[in-house]
Formats: sequence, structure tokens, C-alpha cells
Amino acid sequence: MTFFQDNKFGRSRGHNIYEPRDASIFFIMMRLNVKVALLFLLSIGVLTIVVLYSICGTSEKDWQRLKYNPKALDLQGADEIDCDINGEYVISCRKEGEEVYIPFSFLHRYFEVYGKLATYDGLERFEWSHSYSKIYHPKSKYDPKGVFMYFENYNVEVRERVKCVSAIEGVPVSTQWDSQGYYYPTQIAQFGLSHYSKNLTEPEPRRKVIDDSEKDLAKWIVPVNAKLERSYDSSVESRILKFVTSENYLEGIRLRMDHVMYFVMRLDIILSSNSSFTVTLQKRETKELYYLHYICSDIWITVQDNNIYHGIGTSQEWKTLTRDLIIDLQKGLSYLDKDRSKQKLPRSKLKIICMTLRGSGSIDNLTLSSSEHIQQFYDAAEWFVRHQDRETGGWQIYARRRVAPGFNELQPGWYSAMSQGQAISVLSRAYYHSGGDIRYLTAALKGLKPFNVPSSEGGVRAIFLDKYTWYEEYPTKPSLFVLNGFIYSLLGLYDLMSISPHGHAQEAESLYTEGITSLKAMLPLFDMGSVTVYDLRHFTLGISPNLARWDYHATHVNQLLLLSTIEDDSPFKTTAERWIGYMSGKRADHN
Repeated sequence: MTFFQDNKFGRSRGHNIYEPRDASIFFIMMRLNVKVALLFLLSIGVLTIVVLYSICGTSEKDWQRLKYNPKALDLQGADEIDCDINGEYVISCRKEGEEVYIPFSFLHRYFEVYGKLATYDGLERFEWSHSYSKIYHPKSKYDPKGVFMYFENYNVEVRERVKCVSAIEGVPVSTQWDSQGYYYPTQIAQFGLSHYSKNLTEPEPRRKVIDDSEKDLAKWIVPVNAKLERSYDSSVESRILKFVTSENYLEGIRLRMDHVMYFVMRLDIILSSNSSFTVTLQKRETKELYYLHYICSDIWITVQDNNIYHGIGTSQEWKTLTRDLIIDLQKGLSYLDKDRSKQKLPRSKLKIICMTLRGSGSIDNLTLSSSEHIQQFYDAAEWFVRHQDRETGGWQIYARRRVAPGFNELQPGWYSAMSQGQAISVLSRAYYHSGGDIRYLTAALKGLKPFNVPSSEGGVRAIFLDKYTWYEEYPTKPSLFVLNGFIYSLLGLYDLMSISPHGHAQEAESLYTEGITSLKAMLPLFDMGSVTVYDLRHFTLGISPNLARWDYHATHVNQLLLLSTIEDDSPFKTTAERWIGYMSGKRADHN
């Protein structure tokens, strides 16, 4: 007879556990063990109660761990098995019991999920995430005078697509659609808005005055045949430091230093042709030297060995130069070598050991500081004032842009609603912060013109289904209807209508109201049930949807959360919360 059979634990079906030869002996054993059996059943009952109590007292987090990780797995002893993926290809997996284990490297590519090994308190674990972007929940109602969204976290100048920060204009030079470089208004606006926001969120800058021309603070070494004097300049109504060196004298007038704290340099400067101001940086560990030359030239950046040249322009006029020396160095190293690992030189590993004057010119107010955010913000604001098309009110984009097959190619000189909106956000804050400098308000108000011109006629205004107004980031034919660029343009309009003095806000307010009405009506078109789409090309071209990357999806969410602080009766917050769920793997219900 078969006394006990079990296939669950790997025993063969029908295997005899106990088979007595004498039936009488078997029944005697049964009678003798009745009490033992009763005690055994009682013990099982007590044990069951203890186990149930332990499980019921386990936290939800621990229960999930028990449920999904019943034991430590030794996959070295697991069987190798082929996994057939949709009948298209095969990958190598592992099998233990009825469980199959698939390599995360495959899951990462297949499902676009993310994970990494991390160690906490000596214990290693694997962290899985459905998306890689961050959500910023507004702490209060959006303030057009305050931080712009979450841009205090932006570092525009370190982006790969920034060739350098121009020493001529003080703003980034983009290589996004043209490797030679050009001034991209959107990137310049983001540069300005990030520094404005950092100025509000970071501590006051710490400064060290190197030379202010009033006192002999700096001990310059003046070689023979060179001249350095402090004199009054009536054009700036200040004493200045004027210098002249021999054209053939390579050493120049030097200021020896051993400075390790602050690397943002600011000075007033005027250079004649064939003249330069040089900062020498040293890598503290290897003693390797790098030379940052600020020269009288219209070049943006050029490099020869460890010599990095930044042109400050050829105008024989005073200018204020604000330079992050570490950024200038990194962009030079990037120009020389595309290996990004060689470009990262932490500030803690560098020091300034010398400043050198060559040729002829004058300097004043030479300082080193921890930051100069507000000055860099005004560099961006001034760029928008200087480079606005006075007739159209726009800031042209001098790069050719082909969005996708089926859309017309945008030729150099096109306008973008996103550029216009973010430029207006910069200028509105500059008008407020400057105490009412009318130049900034005038430029911002002129910047509204393209919003009233159809995209087919060179503006940024499009109409969806002959009903809803949309401001185009890319004014293509047919219309593209990009979501994030449209919302950025709305924020610019809101900033201007909020900051403008009485009697100047009507046009911005009207454009904003039109746009908000469209957004409320069209927002569901961007919802794919598990992610959002970047634009509506699937509607205008009848092709597959252009799903938004997680960073763009997060931007959509952050924008809606911000708008929900302005528009109380809008669907923006509930939509944003649903879209946040998509970032942790939640999906819309099935039928």
C-alpha cells in the first residue's frame, strides 16, 4: 500500500514511504499512536495560530517582500532555458521550479524601464523605476516675479549642445541643429531664467575684490618696456587700471595668485586689437596648466593645446565681462577632445595661479565670486533687447529645422512660440527686477506680435479644427501642435499680463485666455493611457503617435501642476495626477 504520496516536493508519484509486512502489527501501531496523533494535531493547531499571527502582524511592505521574494535564490544552480520573445527572437533565461527569470538588461530595453544596484548599510539591493524623471510639486501659487517653474535646477551652460557661453554677448551658443553654432533664443531664455531663479534660491554670492583701481590691492609685476597706471576715465567716471606692454613681450604684466575658492570672474574691460587678458588655472594634483585667453576678437571659442581663446568682440568700448572660469575651461576641453570624461574637472581640483595683461587696454572692478547669477540673467535680458526684430517683434532662429517626414522644413529665420514666450518671461522679470526699466517692457510687448500672425504667414498662430487657437513651437505645415512649447508660451503671456502696469496687459491677457481655453479642450488628445504624446502628428498626418520621452512627459506634468495653481477650476491637476501614475507603471482601464 502507499502510505504517503506527494509530487509537490519532487518525489515520484507512487513511491512507497511505508509499507508494513504484517497487517496486525500495523493496526497495533495505529492504536498505540492515537494519543501521539492527537498531540501532534494539537501542536499543528498551535503552530498554525503562531504562524497566522506572525503573518497578520507583518507590515504591508514586509508582506510584499515575503510574497515576491520567498527565499534567496541561487541562480547558479538554476536551469538555463530559452525565452521565445513573441516568436521573433530568443534570449537566454533561467528557470527554478516554475519560476522563470529574465535578464533585466532585456527588460530595460524592451519595456523602457530603469534599474540599478545600490548598497545601503552594507546590503545590496536592486532599485527599479518605471521612469527616470522628477516631478516638482508647487509649494504655492505661481509668482511671475519669482522662480520660473523649477529652473533653479537647470544648468544650461553645461549642456552638450552648448558650444560655449559667448564672451561677446554673455549668453550660450547652441549647436542643437547646427554644429557651427548660433544663438538660439529658447536656450538663451532658459539660461536667463535659470540664473534668475538661482539668485532667489541660493545664498548670497561671496566675493573677493582682486583690484578695483582705487587702491593698490593687487601687486602686479610690471616688466621692463611695459606700463601700468591708475588714472581717471571720464567716460566711466571712475579710476581705471590702464596698461601697455610690448607687442613682442610674451610674459606680459602678471598678477601671481594662489586662489582656490571662487571661480566666477567679473571685470570691466576694454581691449585694443592684438590684446588679451589671461587667467591661468592649475590642476592641483598634476600641476598641469590651462590658459584662458580673453582676446579682442569676434570668434566664439578656439583651442590650441592647453590654450583656450574666448573672443570678447572688437568694439573699442567698455564692457562688463562675467565668466564662469570652470565652464570656459570645460568648453575648451570639449572643443579639443569629445571624450566627456576628460572634460569634468571639479572646482576643488583647480586653482587660479596667475592673471596676465598683454597688449594695451584698461580694466576695472576685477572680482572673483562664488556666483553672479543676477548679472548673467541681465546678460540674457539685454540680448533680447538688442536682437529683437523691430518690425515683427520676434527673435529669429537662424538654424534649419526639419521636424519629421511629412512636415515642411523650417528655413533659417523662423519664429517659435516657445522662444517668444520664454523671452517674454525673461523680459517681464527684468522689468520688475530693474524697478521699471521701460526697455524691457517695450521689448516684451513687441514680442506679442508673432502670436497674432498665422504660422502659414511667418507667425506662430495655428488653429485646430477651425476652432481652437494654438501657439506653435515649430510653425510647420501641417501644424504640429507641440504641447510643452505651447504651455511655455502661455506662461510667458501670463508673466507679462501679471507684471505689466495698468493699461498694458490687455493683449497678453487676451492671448493667454484664448490659449487656456484651447488647452482645456485639447488636453485629452495628448493622453495615450500609459504615457503622453509630444505632439499631435498622429492627427494631422494620420501616422503613429509620437510618444513623449519620460523627461518630456514629466515636463507636461510639471507644467500642468503649475498651471493648476493659476487656474483653480481647470482639469489640469486631475490630469497631472493621472499622468504621474503613468510614471510608476499605472495604465488606463481596459474594456
